[in-house]
Amino acid sequence: MSNALAIHAKAAMLSEDWADDVRITVADGRIASVTVGTAAQPDDQRVGLLIPGLPNLHSHAFQRAMAGLGEVRGAGDDSFWSWREAMYRVAGQVDPDAMQAIAALAYVEMLEGGFTRVGEFHYLHHDPAGTPYADPAAMASALVAAAQDSGIALTLLPVFYAHAGFGGQEPQAGQRRFVTSLDGYARLHAASAAALRDLPDAVLGLAPHSLRAVTPDQLAALTALAGGAPIHIHIAEQRREVEDCLAWSGQRPVEWLLDNAPVGPNWCLVHATHMTGAEPSTLARSGAVAGLCPVTEANLGDGLFPASDFINADGCWGIGSDSNVLIDAFEELRWLEYGQRLSMQRRNVFAARPGDSTGAVLFDAAGRGGAQALGAAFGIAAGHSADLVSLDPDHPALAACPSGSRLDALIFAAGRAAIDCVWRHGAKVVSGGRHVARAAIAARYASAIERLRA
Repeated sequence: MSNALAIHAKAAMLSEDWADDVRITVADGRIASVTVGTAAQPDDQRVGLLIPGLPNLHSHAFQRAMAGLGEVRGAGDDSFWSWREAMYRVAGQVDPDAMQAIAALAYVEMLEGGFTRVGEFHYLHHDPAGTPYADPAAMASALVAAAQDSGIALTLLPVFYAHAGFGGQEPQAGQRRFVTSLDGYARLHAASAAALRDLPDAVLGLAPHSLRAVTPDQLAALTALAGGAPIHIHIAEQRREVEDCLAWSGQRPVEWLLDNAPVGPNWCLVHATHMTGAEPSTLARSGAVAGLCPVTEANLGDGLFPASDFINADGCWGIGSDSNVLIDAFEELRWLEYGQRLSMQRRNVFAARPGDSTGAVLFDAAGRGGAQALGAAFGIAAGHSADLVSLDPDHPALAACPSGSRLDALIFAAGRAAIDCVWRHGAKVVSGGRHVARAAIAARYASAIERLRA
């Protein structure tokens, strides 16, 4: 990582608004100073438009290996559950070397697409037979190595998975690589902490997979283990999940969780798609983050998050790339807004007040909520990690664009094609829209995929 540099932007997105002639100095990967209205110095790196990198709060990196392969119609009605069987087949093949190769490419694509930190919801722990590796964190270490290869910031969320359904049902054969006991999970969690030790800006949280996969007693034990660290959980993604939870407990998943666990600002409820009644407002009041993954949720036919009720209650949310079928921070935000427009048959749903820029509201909320969920900071400010994205001001969507419309133009028109450079912890990892190590990482990915599909 770079020890010292200075970047001068013609305009930069600061916490208050866009500012002109912004000079940022960086020392040991962190922003040392931000000065507005000042000239560039001779050795400064000069850019046109500068924004902070976005957090990706939910990723299953290994699923990048099946991107584009789940779009052939099967027998009967295709759904999340039929897709899951195909995912289990891929999961059964990935070893640590393949995990590193696949994750490294996914992380390169995240950096090229505007994400600078990823929350890796990691449940592929054991060998293909379901036997723990000698090092419980062998697969987690492969993810750490992929983060080192790419330069992305990592919030690692080792998953606890013990059951196949509500009420402690026995796990299925396809889940053998995920399943662990509480004691085994404690060893995995400690080994994961050791694996992260030398990775800059790393954060360790934990993740009960879902209410299907843990019992109430196990959930309580995991909550105690987490302390104040990030806790992520899949919840209410599918209607069948809601029906099964009602049959088990008499309550809907989000309702049950909020009534039976100390859900607060360090929690992230991933998807939370199927909520009704008071659930959105109650979730908003808890301070937890709703983890929304619009591209994957559309791809899997999950449904649409009840955004209007949630944002009207000042709910906090962020975005994730989940299955990594397509990796693009701005595509996630665009789909989030467009899904609501199609459902509600009106425009600018996330912009609450007349005159608000929808793009600015989406970008700021995703940044703040994602950072909260991943135990990190967001924005261009002294003391923060220098996680910065420069945009090409000559891109047709941004050329001569008024400052108040820049984020609208970026999200709804330009997309990732407008990204020029990305700095992560002060090191330039993307230049000219391309990751500096893309060729080598893509070659290793191709070799791994050929081996898996042989």
